[in-house]
Amino acid sequence: MQLKIMPKKKRLSAGRAPLMLFLCQMISALEVPLDPKLLEDLVQPPTITQQSPKDYIIDPRENIVIQCEAKGKPSPSFSWTRNGTHFDIDKDPLVTMKPGSGTLTINIMSEGKAETYEGVYQCTARNERGAAISNNIVIRPSRSPLWTKEKLEPIILRNGQSLVLPCRPPIGLPPPIIFWMDNSFQRLPQSERVSQGLNGDLYFSNVLPEDTREDYICYARFNHTQTIQQKQPISVKVISVDELNDTIAANLSDTEFYGAKSHRPRPPTFLTPDGNTSRKEELRGNVLSLECIAEGLPTPIIYWIKEDGTLPINRTFYRNFKKTLQIVQVTEADSGNYQCIAKNALGAIHHTISVTVKAAPYWIIAPQNLVLSPEEDGTLICRANGNPKPRISWLSNGVPIEIAPDDPSRKIDGDTIIFSKVQERSSAVYQCNASNEYGYLLANAFVNVLAEPPRILTSANTLYQVIANRPALLDCAFFGSPLPTIEWFKGAKGSALREDIYVLHENGTLEIPVAQKDSTGTYTCVARNKLGMAKNDVHLEIKDPTRIIKQPEYAVVQRGSTVSFECKVKHDHTLIPTVMWLKDHGELPNDGRFTVDKDRLVVADVNDDDGGTYTCVANTTLDNVSASAVLSVVAPTPTPAPIYDVPNPPFDLELTDQLDRSVQLSWTPGDDNNSPITKFIIEYEDAMHEPGLWHHQTEVPGTQTTAQLKLSPYVNYSFRVMAENNLGRSLPSEASEQYLTKAAEPDKNPTAVEGLGSEPDNLVITWKPLNGFESNGPGLQYKVSWRQKDGDDEWTSVVVANVSKYIVSGTPTFVPYLIKVQALNDAGFAPEPAAVMGHSGEDLPMVAPGNVRVNVVNSTLAEVHWDPVPLKSIRGHLQGYRIYYWKAQSSLTRNRRHIEKKILTFQGSKTHGMLPGLEPFSHYTLNVRVVNGKGEGPASPDKVFNTPEGVPSAPSSLKIVNPTLDSLTLEWEPPSHPNGILTEYTLKYQPINSTHELGPLVDLKIPANKTRWILKNLNFSTRYKFYFYAQTAAGSGIQITEEAITTVDEGKLAGILPPDVGAGKAMASRQVDIATQGWFIGLMCAVALLILILLIVCFIRRNKGGKYPVKEKEDAHADPEIQPMKEDDGTFGEYSDAEDHKPLKKGSRTPSDRTVKKEDSDDSLVDYGEGVNGQFNEDGSFIGQYSGKKEKEPAEGNESSEAPSPVNAMNSFV
Repeated sequence: MQLKIMPKKKRLSAGRAPLMLFLCQMISALEVPLDPKLLEDLVQPPTITQQSPKDYIIDPRENIVIQCEAKGKPSPSFSWTRNGTHFDIDKDPLVTMKPGSGTLTINIMSEGKAETYEGVYQCTARNERGAAISNNIVIRPSRSPLWTKEKLEPIILRNGQSLVLPCRPPIGLPPPIIFWMDNSFQRLPQSERVSQGLNGDLYFSNVLPEDTREDYICYARFNHTQTIQQKQPISVKVISVDELNDTIAANLSDTEFYGAKSHRPRPPTFLTPDGNTSRKEELRGNVLSLECIAEGLPTPIIYWIKEDGTLPINRTFYRNFKKTLQIVQVTEADSGNYQCIAKNALGAIHHTISVTVKAAPYWIIAPQNLVLSPEEDGTLICRANGNPKPRISWLSNGVPIEIAPDDPSRKIDGDTIIFSKVQERSSAVYQCNASNEYGYLLANAFVNVLAEPPRILTSANTLYQVIANRPALLDCAFFGSPLPTIEWFKGAKGSALREDIYVLHENGTLEIPVAQKDSTGTYTCVARNKLGMAKNDVHLEIKDPTRIIKQPEYAVVQRGSTVSFECKVKHDHTLIPTVMWLKDHGELPNDGRFTVDKDRLVVADVNDDDGGTYTCVANTTLDNVSASAVLSVVAPTPTPAPIYDVPNPPFDLELTDQLDRSVQLSWTPGDDNNSPITKFIIEYEDAMHEPGLWHHQTEVPGTQTTAQLKLSPYVNYSFRVMAENNLGRSLPSEASEQYLTKAAEPDKNPTAVEGLGSEPDNLVITWKPLNGFESNGPGLQYKVSWRQKDGDDEWTSVVVANVSKYIVSGTPTFVPYLIKVQALNDAGFAPEPAAVMGHSGEDLPMVAPGNVRVNVVNSTLAEVHWDPVPLKSIRGHLQGYRIYYWKAQSSLTRNRRHIEKKILTFQGSKTHGMLPGLEPFSHYTLNVRVVNGKGEGPASPDKVFNTPEGVPSAPSSLKIVNPTLDSLTLEWEPPSHPNGILTEYTLKYQPINSTHELGPLVDLKIPANKTRWILKNLNFSTRYKFYFYAQTAAGSGIQITEEAITTVDEGKLAGILPPDVGAGKAMASRQVDIATQGWFIGLMCAVALLILILLIVCFIRRNKGGKYPVKEKEDAHADPEIQPMKEDDGTFGEYSDAEDHKPLKKGSRTPSDRTVKKEDSDDSLVDYGEGVNGQFNEDGSFIGQYSGKKEKEPAEGNESSEAPSPVNAMNSFV
């Protein structure tokens, strides 16, 4: 007898007064217990207990049996409808109804055809309290038609081509299972290259010669009738290009033969499905199967992705060599775009499948039977979901409620029927039908109005014996209408109990969580309602637990010696224990060497087989305990040097004491390999939720071989054990047997519950869902509740599937809400969750900040102040204030077209901020806006301010042009950022001598309106350094520097300096730094290239002829460009050593007079000859000959920092 009282246990404390435990039970619904004695005289409406499936496919060769079983008091009568009209079974001799049942048997084996009885059947079970109806049962005979006759031509194709062999089986009921075999009834091998599609066709991505055969046969197996149909064999011949050429040689010209390659690689293309996109629709709870088969050479590989999400880990499977993607138990969340990608070495192709998941109706809350007493109230709730949303309709005793007899106590409110002050005539059976285009749900729920005095169904004077410190459960199963209240008393006179805690279960059971000796006694259960009272006495005895006070100990003995294990047991004196010994969890060997006395096991003449685990087990009628020890047998001394290693894995894992939330695991340790085991590590696997993944459970000391493990509900556990010693950890043991714990309500609720609006009129409630391990049972759902924080509204709740988000629509903007998310499953609800606060969606702020003030700090910094906006106008979480500012126009230039706005955001509730990086002497405009999570509010009125002058930037450019002997012309462009009104330019310059020493500095002021200036009276051929900057009233700007050289008076130089060593020195002192000039670099590159070409030509000719006279060479080639060489012997010298391969000196050149002293120039070609006679021809070729003199090493750098004069540089080239 069970009472639906409340979802939680009720805990009661005992005081010093006589104990009276009283349960005040809220009346909602009463289940009638299945007690035979009670049911004998208890009136009850019919309930359908068994029926045939909705879609009932029958075997036409056997009799048709349509089931319909029901219970009720009085026993119900049965009737049937067929295709919506009454089915009179008495008029059909082939139809019989089972006595006391509604089950029909249609005898078609003797005569008649199954097709005659096709149709829609419905059963009605009726008694005086109402009528229950079955589902619509659609009867259809199975069909296995033959293949249509067809002539199949042999298929001939080239090696490497793709191929599809069609199956096209006949349409049967149910659809057949397709497979391909040969004439020997051997299945054809399949692979990534060859595979069968979902439609039964056989696909070849590319064919090979071994695919040639004449017996490709498609078979269709019809399981319902156990028949197999066969298609005509298909002949396939794969030929190479050579064979094809031989075949067509007589009919084709030579140019029409195939090439030598038998096949040519090609990128993938899809054989199925067609096109780039396709659509797929599937129903919730079914298996979603998506297929992509591609052809190509080499064979393509298929990959799958979901474009807008990830594939569900525990529900995704790949079939048919990854060509088929399957998702089991598909849900609406699996809708989306799935992409299959076929890829080989030559490319890739993809196809997108748009999946839509619809749903036939499924229950959220199915109606439950309702037992009420007269004048009580109650409700029937029928709540279902689906896609599209199902329509709910009610029936009463099988008749639509709109036309059923009126009942004043009944009121229909959508998916709820409300009963008020019911009477006995209100008893009926109600049917709820939830339907959409994909199916329907039909549920019967009766309302039974009873007036019954209390009855206690637990046997009187039941004796309960419980071990001390364990829970004691005293039963009091009861029934009554109205629902009785339960009271518990201890002792005839209600003896006092102190500081004990009791738990009263909803079925009337009294639980003593921790029974003690003083809990012994007689307990009385009393049930009362307005129609009477019933009571029952039960007795409780508390026994001492059985304990092993002296446990057997681990032993290591030598062969041939004697060992003993001791096991002393202490127990309750009223209980008689039995003690037995086990070896390796089995019986002791039948050997006289093993002797057992009162509390000891002795093993004599020990041998190697005696090693193992010895367990002492003490049993009583109420409990049992055990203790184990390991015996290790070693060789007699002298013993070999021990081998130290990690332990061997434990073995013989066993699960005992299997309870809902705990289990005892025991094992046998493996060999410790001469290093004692310090601890055992226990791990578990959840084969239901995370198969293959092992988690840490607990650790126990190395002397312990059992462990009491705490478990979670609805987990398919397997355990393994590892041993550890000082050398390391052993391999894991083999997994234990699996143990599936019972489902229970969730222990915890989702975490990370938040409420944030995505729109101004909604509230998006999100949470982190429980994982499979935490669900504690099937059917995990969430009850989402919410109400406004600052109102008196009741909680609004909705139960959603195992998702992580729920959106509440139609909320006011940015209102605080209290939110709760409670987990539930098929077993019940998790504990009541704590409420968290969230907010509905934000909207843009309504008010702009006021009283905006600007304080200009300096030319680049300003401080802005504003008044905060009212909090109510923000309509969201205040994120800060945002300043937009822009340079409207310069104080000098007022025609700027492009305005670049800048933004600065100040977090939080700040009412002031600094604007850095402003441009001096500028006209700025700004406004301020408040910012929340949705965005910005309106802007404040524009505020204008000006920045003072600052120092200017450097002039944009400075050029020195038109150099003369004593003057230089300077040209420049004004600063790009004057940052004010320019007052003047400052030019400073000074000469630089040959040692880079600076001369006196000249300071010159230039009017601001000038962009050109001529400096006169300068020294000729002198380098000057210039410093140039602009000025405003705020100060001097950034300077720009430049260097320039006045030109050389060539006439004066020629007249003053004679052509001797001194002249060379004078000219060198006035040389200009041309090494960085572009024209000089280009000229030097040309000279180097010319010399390189000459060297290459010489090298090639010498390699051809060794030593030869220059004259012979000239005669042989007659090249007018080559001038004769006039030397003593008329020949080039030989290349004789590495010194001869040294290149000419870098930058070699001579002045215009062809004479430069060796010590006066680092760049002379004189070093390459004996004297100063080396000359150039007009075409630049060198005249003279290489002498035997060793070449001078090139200098690492110039001794002077001055560059040679441009004039000298020009004159040094012919």
